[in-house]
Amino acid sequence: QVQLVESGGGLVQAGGSLRLSCVASGRTFSTITLGWFRQAPGKEREFVSGISWTGGATAYADSVKGRFAISRDNAKNTVYLQMNSLKPEDTAAYYCAARSGTAVPRTTGLYDKWGQGTQVTVSS
Repeated sequence: QVQLVESGGGLVQAGGSLRLSCVASGRTFSTITLGWFRQAPGKEREFVSGISWTGGATAYADSVKGRFAISRDNAKNTVYLQMNSLKPEDTAAYYCAARSGTAVPRTTGLYDKWGQGTQVTVSS
């Protein structure tokens, strides 16, 4: 079993930056794929970014490509999401998710462990 705890959310002005962290505990961290998803009020949860267990494969939603960067530190059991040039439309609850395997899918149903989420609010 993997437990995921996110942190780093907050209120930031448009154009600002935040770094989200997700600490995993439980089963071997290094053999799981990790993803970040977000959900705004009234909208479905959507894929933001993902990273394979080696870090060799990453994926980004088109809406964040070039602004967000995902990374992981297996020694610290932590995955990060560096968010730059934030926009009001990035406002959402951000969730860390985990799955076994090496693929980096963009579908929520393919991740079986989820954190509680951290709120990101971008003011205009």
